[in-house]
Amino acid sequence: MSDAETRLEVVLTTDQRGGVAELAIAHAAAELGAGVFKPLTDGERYDLIFDLRPELARVQCKSAVLKESVVKVPCYSARRSRNGFVKRYYSASEIDAIAAYCIDLDRCFFIPVAEIGRSCLQLRLEPCRNNQQLGVNWAKNFAFEARLTALLGP
Repeated sequence: MSDAETRLEVVLTTDQRGGVAELAIAHAAAELGAGVFKPLTDGERYDLIFDLRPELARVQCKSAVLKESVVKVPCYSARRSRNGFVKRYYSASEIDAIAAYCIDLDRCFFIPVAEIGRSCLQLRLEPCRNNQQLGVNWAKNFAFEARLTALLGP
């Protein structure tokens, strides 16, 4: 049995999945040469700060889910309240990007906040069954390595 198959058999809580995603994203960014920093206190809308030299980027980390050939990246935070679920969407005043990790693919994706525009971004791995091309978000266009390398300074 491969490591990926073993990993999929373990049932993680949402908090554990988020922790795994944050660690995978930090690891991927550090491997590319970005400085990776974690805020000392909770309460901010971002989880990590990337030093892209000379710019800093506030990054919200998300655990993405694979459904058939689509990676679904939630672009909001959710919490329970006495009135039910409360969703909050991210804005450019709070974060600079969402970095998502898909445990099923063992891949990270990088989405600048200006490209979010929805509550859930769907990244396609394969063509649509109806051959739609317009408005499709291709996963390869959000590849973490390519996006972050383009932003990294000297």
